[in-house]
Amino acid sequence: MKVYKTEEVRNIALIGNAGSGKTTLAEAMLFEGGVISRKGEVTAKNTVSDYNQIEQDYGNSVFSTLMHTVYNNTKINIMDTPGMDDLCGGVVSSLNVTALGLLTINSSNGVEAGTEAAARHADKTQTPLILVFNQLDHDNSNFDNTLEQCKTAFGSKTTIVQYPVDAGPNFSAIIDVLKMKMYTYKNDSGKPEVSDIPDSEMDRAEELHNELIEKAAENEEALMELYFDKGSLSEDEMRKGIKLGMLDNTLYPVFCTTAKKSIGVGRLMEFIANIAPSPVEKQKANIVSGKELKMDSSEPASLFVFKTAVEPHVGEITYFKVMSGVVKEGMDLINSKSGNKERLSQVFVPDGKSREKVDELHAGDLGCTVKLKDTKYNQTLSTKEAGTAYAPIEFPTPRHTVAVKAVNDSDDEKVGEVLNKIKFEDPTYVIEYSRELKQLLVHGQGEYHLNVLKWYFDNIHKIEVKYFAPKIPYRETITKAAQADYRHKKQSGGSGQFGEVHMIIEPYTEGAEPKSMFKFGDKEQKLSVRGTEVHELSWGGKLIFVNCIVGGSIDARFMPAILKGVMEKMEEGPLTGSYARDIFVYVYDGKMHPVDSNEISFKLAGRNAFSMAFKNAGAKILEPIYDLEVWVPSDRMGDAMSDLQGRRAMIMGMGSEKGLEKITAKVPLKEMNKYTTSLSSITGGRGMFSMKYDGYEKVPADVQDELLKAYAAEQEEE
Repeated sequence: MKVYKTEEVRNIALIGNAGSGKTTLAEAMLFEGGVISRKGEVTAKNTVSDYNQIEQDYGNSVFSTLMHTVYNNTKINIMDTPGMDDLCGGVVSSLNVTALGLLTINSSNGVEAGTEAAARHADKTQTPLILVFNQLDHDNSNFDNTLEQCKTAFGSKTTIVQYPVDAGPNFSAIIDVLKMKMYTYKNDSGKPEVSDIPDSEMDRAEELHNELIEKAAENEEALMELYFDKGSLSEDEMRKGIKLGMLDNTLYPVFCTTAKKSIGVGRLMEFIANIAPSPVEKQKANIVSGKELKMDSSEPASLFVFKTAVEPHVGEITYFKVMSGVVKEGMDLINSKSGNKERLSQVFVPDGKSREKVDELHAGDLGCTVKLKDTKYNQTLSTKEAGTAYAPIEFPTPRHTVAVKAVNDSDDEKVGEVLNKIKFEDPTYVIEYSRELKQLLVHGQGEYHLNVLKWYFDNIHKIEVKYFAPKIPYRETITKAAQADYRHKKQSGGSGQFGEVHMIIEPYTEGAEPKSMFKFGDKEQKLSVRGTEVHELSWGGKLIFVNCIVGGSIDARFMPAILKGVMEKMEEGPLTGSYARDIFVYVYDGKMHPVDSNEISFKLAGRNAFSMAFKNAGAKILEPIYDLEVWVPSDRMGDAMSDLQGRRAMIMGMGSEKGLEKITAKVPLKEMNKYTTSLSSITGGRGMFSMKYDGYEKVPADVQDELLKAYAAEQEEE
């Protein structure tokens, strides 16, 4: 295979709503470039991308797929990405290593929820976009409506370069207002007849041509002066202005296609080869350590891994972008994270599941290799001299969580192994074992995302698993002071056990100091504070342990044992077994036995005294509260508000942002289970939300009663 220089490479990502025709467009581009001799179809399950079994079962892309095509001696690397926003990991990683996004829009449906989501990801990565109005031959195709929706969504960035002569079943001709020519397609070969624009279309074409000239001229002062001097711009000058507008993300060219029939695909590829930004013109990765390297073939070699995948009979495949220099087969590079050496035994240019071996790849190009020892996604390989590391891709935070458990206990270890592998293939899965909740948690982007994971367990690994709603990390605390005494005594032949502890507990608030006097009923209890220990709890809050022992009623060597007993009960609160927090503990009296007293005796006495006092101290359950931001279309505002109120949310404010209505609220975590699904249903998939931990607040009385009953029932079962 020919080796392409940096300036001969274009990297593009196909993004958009599911069903907009991205995979079919990729197929047409590969056919047009001669990479394949026959176009596959999604329904026939024979496309270059969507080759995984799950993609063929589901009928849509689940992973990003790297392919390439060629046009006019330009190599165009194509990342075909999933259309479901639950599977946005592939979109985000692809946009981070490409210089152009083709936002593919189904012309029958217009701007859909997935269109908006993909555009947001592109905006975050500052990726230039081409708006590809696809499927213009469908019965319900409507170019003008789709155009208006794009103008509403993207404003003045939407810029017509092409429009269809007759969208619908008879669609076969495109007017190109950059070249001022008509392209007519008489069969499915993709080869058009290029002719002058007919008189019937000339007025509209000239109007749009002039608009395009003005849009192009706006992007550079020199072009604007030329435009004022001549009243027009040449085609080359227009290309320059369009490219500048794309690089600044102020201009989104509109192109027309029917990918299934290859209509408009060749012209789109010509535009990409001639005008789309090269890897040098739209660099994104920041160097975080090591030598500063340019995206140039003369620099020391470095590459950034943006994806890892596992395929049957092949093993782990590592996908990378050459960030500098020339990457060659047999080259040794250093992993910037581990410091270990990795040898690139082979270098490939992939097209879906097929891979063509090449001797080298130049800066800016995309490729893959196999059998690396310990290099995963988001890691850098570079020469030892450079020691360069590139900034990692930031993936979206999870929006939906489930607890996962093997149906058969014997499979528990296997489940952990599978999850450990999958999180490297899809970084938007976050896996954790919660020691507090005693649950294995999987955080994902939504129910669909987690159903994909379930499919893998069922069909690939043959492990039966169940999903559960995750437990809530409640906390326990007290609201008033209480006193308790406990004597631990055990005699069973030989030395026995004896320890007695007198204790007072009270709520702790930030900055509070230990007290020296308490009153319970008519009885006052004076304390003499001898020592105070402040314990910052790993789960939040504090325990203040106050030693008030006088006269040697309890030997100082037993105080750590009492603290240990208290801490054990703090880790398993008396109400629901949740962590306890923010409590003063005063140990002021007790008794010892000269023979039978030991550490275990005082640990148990301290533990039980604390538990007894806790239950008499106005014990309350605290629940985690989150700051919530929700964005919804204006016509769904009322439904979204009603739903939040049903979740015990406290509305903090409302406003407008990102073209949507914004609601800010505080909401208990308990009420947010499956909110992703609910919001999607309310807003037709157009709603968004983000959550951030705020703090703990007391649960309402009815909720506390419900939790206490549930815990009691759970204890009985055990």
